[in-house]
Amino acid sequence: MVEQKTSLTYADAGVDIEAGNEAVRLMRSAVRSTFRPEVLADIGGFGGFFALDTAKYREPVLVSGTDGVGTKLRVAMLAGRHNTIGIDAVAMCVNDILAQGAEPLFFLDYLAVGKLVPEKVADIVAGVAEGCRQAGCSLIGGETAEMPGFYGPEEYDVAGFAVGVVERAKIIDGRGIVPGDKLIGLPSSGLHSNGYSLARKVLLDIAGYSVDTRLEELGRTVGEEMLEPTRIYARAVIPLLERFGIKGLAHITGGGLTENIPRVLPAGTAVQIRLGAWPVPPVFALIGETGGVDKEEMLRIFNMGIGLVAVVSEREAGAVMNDLEDRGEKSYLIGEVVSGKGEVSYI
Repeated sequence: MVEQKTSLTYADAGVDIEAGNEAVRLMRSAVRSTFRPEVLADIGGFGGFFALDTAKYREPVLVSGTDGVGTKLRVAMLAGRHNTIGIDAVAMCVNDILAQGAEPLFFLDYLAVGKLVPEKVADIVAGVAEGCRQAGCSLIGGETAEMPGFYGPEEYDVAGFAVGVVERAKIIDGRGIVPGDKLIGLPSSGLHSNGYSLARKVLLDIAGYSVDTRLEELGRTVGEEMLEPTRIYARAVIPLLERFGIKGLAHITGGGLTENIPRVLPAGTAVQIRLGAWPVPPVFALIGETGGVDKEEMLRIFNMGIGLVAVVSEREAGAVMNDLEDRGEKSYLIGEVVSGKGEVSYI
């Protein structure tokens, strides 16, 4: 007698199609809340449609960027808090294209999970949608992949892809920067999404803190500090692009001020930065002192409290800072352009 074999299903292999459908249902309203008038299709299609308003531009140039959140995700998993990590995914992409002078238009996300829990996925995507609202762009597509055996049941990864547009004549590439130009720094919200391998090693391993440890110098728990979302600079910067001759923009990510500012400098120039010209959030002192990390290394890894740097002429520097102040935005005059070979020096 031949034994009857049980029919195998996709769920038996660890992939729950119905959970995926439920996740889409839960995230639908958050995604729709990001739609600009140019979006032509609802969630659920095979591709996202976005009708570029070509009447607004003489020579529109599309600018794209992609990035992930890095090991900040591990902190989110330890804390069991997943509703802000999507903001980081958006920020890392849109701040990059903003640095080229581009207005963010639309965003797509990629989420891979070990086990698909609809409410958890909806939380993550709600963060992505919030980031898109802050950036003024539409979340027009994405992918959620359940990958059992590749990620652990509680593990996931998030990446994003942003597209923006800039008039060809208004592309910001740093070519007009000259000695004497001023550096205006816009404050970060904290660590943003960079240097977390070192931050976790110092705070969680060397110091032995947990995500629930409350520290007086931070005024909150370690987890709350480390999960503070990356600041999105679109609302602060786009009006500047319309009103002033911004010569360069540097998004201060991994590599800190030391390595990111030179990316916008033309040949024959360098920068001097005045330490003490802006307030440094206490988390950086905590990491440096606890981990025995010297100042040079800190400046090469973390943003140290400055998330975006604008390079402007000396003539416009005051007006730019006044404009930011009038709109409730803080800014600091942190240095100037000098002659050199692309180096960043600190005084």
